[in-house]
Amino acid sequence: MNEIKLGIAPLTWTNDDLPELGSENTFEQCISEMALAGYKGCEIGTKFPRDLNVLKESLALRNLQVCNQWFSFYFTTKSFAEVKKDFVEHLDFIKALGAKVVGGAEQGNSCQGNRGVGVLSGKPSFSDEEWKVVASGLNELGRVALDKGISLCYHHHMGTGVQTQAEVDRFLNEVDDRYVFLNYDSGHFYFSEEDPVKLAEKYKDKIKHIHLKDVRSPILAKVKQDDLSFLDAVLAGVFTVPGDEEGSIDFKEIIDIFKKNSYSGWMVVEAEQDPAQAPPLKYAKKSYEYVSNLI
Repeated sequence: MNEIKLGIAPLTWTNDDLPELGSENTFEQCISEMALAGYKGCEIGTKFPRDLNVLKESLALRNLQVCNQWFSFYFTTKSFAEVKKDFVEHLDFIKALGAKVVGGAEQGNSCQGNRGVGVLSGKPSFSDEEWKVVASGLNELGRVALDKGISLCYHHHMGTGVQTQAEVDRFLNEVDDRYVFLNYDSGHFYFSEEDPVKLAEKYKDKIKHIHLKDVRSPILAKVKQDDLSFLDAVLAGVFTVPGDEEGSIDFKEIIDIFKKNSYSGWMVVEAEQDPAQAPPLKYAKKSYEYVSNLI
């Protein structure tokens, strides 16, 4: 159990895809409140400085460690050489910060950032050729990452070609499990009408990074009814943190599964919320206490 480390994503303070959410919150406030809430690790957000010396010093002052940073893959719309070049630069940056994981998803045909497309009705599906392109690209970049001591953990995500259980099943069959792992996200499974507890058990041996995110079921029902986009669902408040009484997911069962399977790595609290409606420090602290007790 002591191999499980608890981190948090900066999306609680400023949203990467909707930077107007939390635009008033500074980088310094974000990482100070992460530390104040009790976390020892974090993922990298849009406001984090790119100067390694500045970033390292700022994190060290607060005893915070970087565990991951999202990378957007574009295998379906860009050349492999271009994606690889950007990926290697990304790897070098996070390796210098001590990260052991790189997450992300294929964005070439994603609708997750398009507010004009319903996230459930407009999600893409990969053609057989796109499956081959994505899988072969990930296998190659997974080898590159492992050579640098970093595990490529693919994030199943709403509005993308790997969202449902059937798509995750095919994804895991297509990629080489020596080089590509899964970034499990409880909230995205629940949002896509899958059972996050059942899938934690099903995929436990494939998972090397975990996002703990909850969903407000009444708002999810509205998302379905009104065919909202992913970003409009976020604005409506579909996500919340574990430990919030408005949430829907049984995190005790999920964490028990990973503990019994001797999971070693980061569990990262994550919830895209409007900081004006969900004060970041309050929600971060609430979730830290809740998840820490479960761990």
